Amino acid sequence: MGKYIISIFFTLTCFTGPISVFAQNADTTGSWSLSAYADVYYALYSDSVGVGNFQKFPTVSPRNNSIGINAVQLSAQYDGARVRATVIVHAGDIPLSSWSSRYNAIQEAHVGVKLLKRLWLDAGFFKTHFGTEYLMPKDNITSSLSMLTYYEPFYESGLKLNYDPSKNLEINFFLLNGYNIFEDNNTKKSVGLGVTYLLGDKGNIGYTDYLGDDAPVGSILPHTRFANNLFFNYSFSPKVTIQAGGDFFIQQNSDLITVTKPGIAYGALGTLKYQFNPRFAVYERTDMFYDPNGFLSSLYTYSNGDQLGYASVGQTVGIEYKPSANSYIRMEYRRIQMLYDEEIFHSNGSNFDFRNELTINMGVYFDIVKGFETKK
Repeated sequence: MGKYIISIFFTLTCFTGPISVFAQNADTTGSWSLSAYADVYYALYSDSVGVGNFQKFPTVSPRNNSIGINAVQLSAQYDGARVRATVIVHAGDIPLSSWSSRYNAIQEAHVGVKLLKRLWLDAGFFKTHFGTEYLMPKDNITSSLSMLTYYEPFYESGLKLNYDPSKNLEINFFLLNGYNIFEDNNTKKSVGLGVTYLLGDKGNIGYTDYLGDDAPVGSILPHTRFANNLFFNYSFSPKVTIQAGGDFFIQQNSDLITVTKPGIAYGALGTLKYQFNPRFAVYERTDMFYDPNGFLSSLYTYSNGDQLGYASVGQTVGIEYKPSANSYIRMEYRRIQMLYDEEIFHSNGSNFDFRNELTINMGVYFDIVKGFETKK
């Protein structure tokens, strides 16, 4: 697959001519912007993991009985006629619990060049293209992430071929190092696809996928994974917004009983938000996750020695207050219920197959500089 991508790029380059930022007809004007974002939290969990430790499935608000910083984020973006770039750095409990340990401060860093009128090639580090929910609370209806989203990739690295055939349709092709990694762990490359269609100004619908084998060097059996995601976001009125999505995974040689057969996993989520007025809203999310073979999650060992991958349902309810258009305060309750008596949570010396959570989040995002033009 990598050879085909290289061939396409070579053909396009020959067709359009060499692109050089030092040529006389290169960009001499462009715009750049700088923005910031911060989210702080307080959280209570019924699961006991020790003071200061991250909870199981840690992403947003991952520490119990602690006032913490989910993220402090700085974003810089440059947009020119033929060149563009994005750099986003972050710090806080979200990158500590969920991000690459080697490139922990880098959320995104990529550069793009325009190949044709509606065709761009970008390369570098990206936030994931796969899935229904986003990582940061400001980009989602809820603050917490569903169990399904937890097992999706958060970040990726490689090449992105971006094509916008119309104002409503966007198509992205990816050549990637792997699933939720920046640095490749073997000699194989992965591919991905993202298609989004805008439904006017009310929402969008789309499909994302991932195909690759991330088995480490020396593995006896290949484990090619094909992940598929459908998503739908829509505002039926100024008051009612929904978000829905579903995933299906199949992975080679991953059946728990017969290892030479493929294993499957799947999940879904649905979120409803009701906006009482510009300041107050309530929301609810229901999600489920099913991974009987444990190739995405982990294996739970029962007292009789049987093993089974994780399966769960989640219920989330919350209230949001927006002091301004670019800020929010949310109070949120969630319950995670394991489906097959998998007692993976602990409290006061006992084991449980559920966890209760209560979180309070406060966040603000703002532009430091917007649309500033530079000239050579």
